[in-house]
Amino acid sequence: MTMRRRIGSAALAAATAALLAGCASGPQVTPITTMPAPRPSGTAETRALSPAVQPAGEPTELASGLDAPWSILRLPDGATLISERDTADVLELLPDGSTRVAAHVDGVQPSGEGGLLGLAFLPEGDWVYAYLTASDDNRIERMPLTGSPGSLGLGEPETILTGIAKAGNHDGGRLAFGPDGMLYATAGDASNGDRAQDKASLNGKILRMTPTGGVPDGNPFGTLVWSMGHRNPQGIAWDSVGTMYASEFGQNTWDELNVITPGANYGWPVVEGVAGDSRFTDPVTQWPTSDASPSGLAIVSDTLFMTGLRGERVWSIRPDATDAPTAWFAGTYGRIRDAVAGPDGSLWFITNNTDGRGDPRSGDDRLYRVALGTT
Repeated sequence: MTMRRRIGSAALAAATAALLAGCASGPQVTPITTMPAPRPSGTAETRALSPAVQPAGEPTELASGLDAPWSILRLPDGATLISERDTADVLELLPDGSTRVAAHVDGVQPSGEGGLLGLAFLPEGDWVYAYLTASDDNRIERMPLTGSPGSLGLGEPETILTGIAKAGNHDGGRLAFGPDGMLYATAGDASNGDRAQDKASLNGKILRMTPTGGVPDGNPFGTLVWSMGHRNPQGIAWDSVGTMYASEFGQNTWDELNVITPGANYGWPVVEGVAGDSRFTDPVTQWPTSDASPSGLAIVSDTLFMTGLRGERVWSIRPDATDAPTAWFAGTYGRIRDAVAGPDGSLWFITNNTDGRGDPRSGDDRLYRVALGTT
């Protein structure tokens, strides 16, 4: 039977919150509230969101024996690459469920939460992008994809961005190309919250850049900074109408799901979670840190799927709903690091029990696939 539980919503008013704290038995999750829905440049019409979907049946295992996997990259030809944080290997998934090392990324110096992190792909030129921790900083490199499925490789790296401060934690590390063709990257505060409020710093930000690392037109401060006031964002995704979302680790109280708009300030380290402070943009959903510690974020049929590390579950969130998010597979597979849209409308996700913070099971870590159906 599918591991599913419904989480009740928490009110934001202080009196109601206090009442709920005294009588509710489960964790409190702030539900989706009214969201802005920025459109991609040049898109004037308003379109309806796709029908909501949810897991249908139990996940099936696609691969096992992974070592602290961090990012799943599905390529247009159907091939799949997986980054391993501590080995600095990029693995290729083979049809029989085994993996092979497609490339080892030189210059990676894993430490704490740093190492080989997010991957992204640019079809124009067949470039694979990687966010990695080097000797002095976090940086972004790109490498040409070589070979064909079953024998993929990566060519000589080209560095497109350096100077993102590194630390043993709060490194960010997610990469994704947006609907505008620009490359977006999440950069944590590297354990220094003041950086998040410093417009001159790359840290504590979501960055937007051209495929070669330049500052594109439309960036709000004339720099690579797209949004600021972040502690440790690790998931980014866009729905079909162009709304950008990011999942973010809180410190002790609230993890967040944010709608990202250019130039917005999300408050860290001044505030954490919903604060009602006009200087900052509140999250649209928040969770107690014990129930989320969110990392990867995927959107399938305009339904958000957010992975939880400490929470050991996948959350589904519907942007046009007023009810609270739904937790799936809670405690069944351990820590869950990343999720992506799979073929045929499915969802793929990877566990992260071998990263030094989990409780590895025989065969961990694993890549899973779960079918999705309409609600």
